[in-house]
Amino acid sequence: MAAADRPPFRADHVGSLLRPGALKALRDDVAAGRATAGALRAAEDAAIRDVVALQESVGLQGITDGELRRTSWHMDFLTQLGGLTSEGKAIPVTFRGRDGEVSFTRPDLAITARVSRPRPIFVEPFAFLASVVSRTPKLTMPSPSMLYTQVGRANIDRAVYPDLDAFAEDTAAAYRAEIADLYAAGCRYLQLDDVSLAYLCDESLREQNRAMGDDPDAQLRLSVTMIRGVLRDKPKDLAVCTHLCRGNFRSSWRAQGGYERVAETIFSELPYDGFFLEFDDARSGDFSPLRFVPKQIRVVLGLVTSKAGTLESKDDLKRRLDEAAKYVPLEQMCVSPQCGFSSTVEGNVLTVDEQQAKLALCVELAHEVWG
Repeated sequence: MAAADRPPFRADHVGSLLRPGALKALRDDVAAGRATAGALRAAEDAAIRDVVALQESVGLQGITDGELRRTSWHMDFLTQLGGLTSEGKAIPVTFRGRDGEVSFTRPDLAITARVSRPRPIFVEPFAFLASVVSRTPKLTMPSPSMLYTQVGRANIDRAVYPDLDAFAEDTAAAYRAEIADLYAAGCRYLQLDDVSLAYLCDESLREQNRAMGDDPDAQLRLSVTMIRGVLRDKPKDLAVCTHLCRGNFRSSWRAQGGYERVAETIFSELPYDGFFLEFDDARSGDFSPLRFVPKQIRVVLGLVTSKAGTLESKDDLKRRLDEAAKYVPLEQMCVSPQCGFSSTVEGNVLTVDEQQAKLALCVELAHEVWG
């Protein structure tokens, strides 16, 4: 595959797309016992065909299923790993949006047995996606760093893992098993989504980590160890990228701060083919951390916001690319929305038409800048 045709693509996107209202209603009906799981599966299949057509119609090359089968971008994967238990409690998390605070809850999770992958998790959904695309099917899944973020050292049983070396290796082995099956099913474009690394750039969240008994710098080292362990046997023709953002729930966010604190480590030590980076507003800091990007790596600049429907000016986006080019060559850049449009089933505050316009803008911009 020629470098120009290899993911990440000049115009790309993070992955999740707005769920149709009827699909969300049907999901509620299934939960309430008013509809069957089979009916939901058929509706998901039809909706995925529609979002595939949308992506291909605007000219995107990397095509996702919009994560339409998921409740959230990460929990649908993480909770299927072995070794986790929950007491069924909802842990409140505060996000911040333009209109104030937004409440989010996540399940309480603990690791009480060795981490494993009892069965394939996203292989079947990928196989369906691959059967309905005419371009490159892309699968997104949470980074292994996200498993640690959801539990923390306090909720990892010390009788199971007296130290975190074995935890890191077991987690990496579980991921390698999933990736091997995805590869066998034809996956050649994979993205590991990660808010944990971007959260380490926010001093208030670092302080929260310390209050819970975690060391943010040690967490960064653990993330590097796990990710390198996941990708150590990666096939050469499998492109693996990561997406780093500061939270995305109903157009709200959780963290702020530029990438400077983690940039040298992640760009020099994480063996990714590309980095999707959030750069849609001042919360993301400036482009100077890009000076650490190695020559063979692509950075996908998330200049177009997925959190609001107002369409960006193409001239403004070109000026921002020129600004970024002071730190990394234009030839190594791509463009995308800064995050998904629906990281959870609720979705961001914009319309399907506005979502499509944003994706089309990325494609048009890429054609004009790179040809």
